[in-house]
Amino acid sequence: MRITFLFKLILTAALFFGSNTFAKENDSEPAKDTKAEIKEYIQHHLQDSHDFNLFSSTDESGKVHHYGFPLPVILWDDGLKVFSSSEFHHGETVAEVDGSHYKLYHSKIYKTDANGTITYDEEHHPTNVRPLDFSITKSVVMMLVTGLLLIWLFSSLAKSYAKNGAIPKGAGRFFEPIVLYIRDDIAIANIGEKKYKRYMPFLLTVFFFIWFLNMFGLTPLGVNVTGNIAVTTALAVIVFLITNFTGTKDYWKHIFDPLGDGMPWFGKLIIYIILVPIEILGMFIKPFALLIRLYANMTAGHVVLMSLIGLIFIFKSWVGGPLSFGLSFAISMIELLVALLQAYIFTMLAALYFGFASEEHDHDDEPELAHL
Repeated sequence: MRITFLFKLILTAALFFGSNTFAKENDSEPAKDTKAEIKEYIQHHLQDSHDFNLFSSTDESGKVHHYGFPLPVILWDDGLKVFSSSEFHHGETVAEVDGSHYKLYHSKIYKTDANGTITYDEEHHPTNVRPLDFSITKSVVMMLVTGLLLIWLFSSLAKSYAKNGAIPKGAGRFFEPIVLYIRDDIAIANIGEKKYKRYMPFLLTVFFFIWFLNMFGLTPLGVNVTGNIAVTTALAVIVFLITNFTGTKDYWKHIFDPLGDGMPWFGKLIIYIILVPIEILGMFIKPFALLIRLYANMTAGHVVLMSLIGLIFIFKSWVGGPLSFGLSFAISMIELLVALLQAYIFTMLAALYFGFASEEHDHDDEPELAHL
């Protein structure tokens, strides 16, 4: 209760002093520019990019300097087109490749002319042709880095176990309890001791993969991989495929015959007109809930955190700035917990779906009743 009261008190004070600051700078144009710049920066952070930009600075003349490294752009447009993202100069110029011109617009590549013309429809959406994009973007780089990190980490952990008689050493002492928790309290608890081993490689991989990506997203690298709905959709599709391809006959019978043999078919016919479509729809709702939960939580966390940091530049006062910094620090600590919690929830629900799919029922008659 004390923590809740203190948080409300700080938030009220921040809004009070913030409203005074807004009142003083409401009529000044620089304040509007600052708000627009912060909003643009947040949107840019949430989007994927074709170059790995570490940070940027603005000189006295107003020119923005970017510091990072380019990434390979791979397009399919009447043939394979491969070039460096430095050709775009962070979207400021048009890239010419084999006589074709391409422009980077809102983190997407469009085919255009030498002047970089973008045409729009009535709803102000670009109508230019978009070639198939297989580029190595910033998110792809971080997924590759995370994958290599996991391979190195658990290969070292396995070698350490082999050398020390199944006793963890070094970093293994930290990761062993986590692995055992996933095995005992997630896999075995939801799938059962008979079949849990076949799902353990995926459950361990997806847990540490999501956790590490979430943690990278909280670093100054500014990588929001799990806030990309394409990434969370891919993870959910894998869960969907594993669930349905490993499903037993009891799993499929429950979907198409949920009431079982306790009622004759003519009695179930009217009920099944509604019940069976709901069961089939549930097959797709489960993975959809997985992808939306992970995407929405991580995106919301980044938006809130960066908005609080942006308030420091809007308040411009000795009270509003420290309050914004304090709230930002508190949210950062919460985000550390959320990064782990979202990995846990995704893994737990995936194991729960696998348990439903692999469950088998004993249909044999009891031998004691056979002679009756």
